[in-house]
Amino acid sequence: MRKILLTALMFIPFAALGDHLDVIQLELKEGCSLADYRAIANDFNEQWGKKNAYHAEVAAPIQSHDMKSYYWLGRSADSAAFGKAYDTWQKESADADSVAGKLNARLAECSVSVGRRGYSTH
Repeated sequence: MRKILLTALMFIPFAALGDHLDVIQLELKEGCSLADYRAIANDFNEQWGKKNAYHAEVAAPIQSHDMKSYYWLGRSADSAAFGKAYDTWQKESADADSVAGKLNARLAECSVSVGRRGYSTH
């Protein structure tokens, strides 16, 4: 019986990996409101994110030691999907006339990146 149980355990995953969470801490530039930034994020999701399996939300502080920072919360199915989307973004955003290039320019006009982190959610 013990051998059967040990054999069965070999087929059960011990760590189920969840989504990949891409967290970019940012500050809005003068003249750019949260509504402006959210409009860019919405355009990003519609124009680029959908076809690249990446969805973003914007988190605004209501309680924090840092009330100036906002957070871009990007979600992909897993780290591999994030890596593929990131590679695509890097390549496409280098072309200023592409969808990614235009979105990247709008993001840069509105915000300054303070830091970036990646997480696996469970």
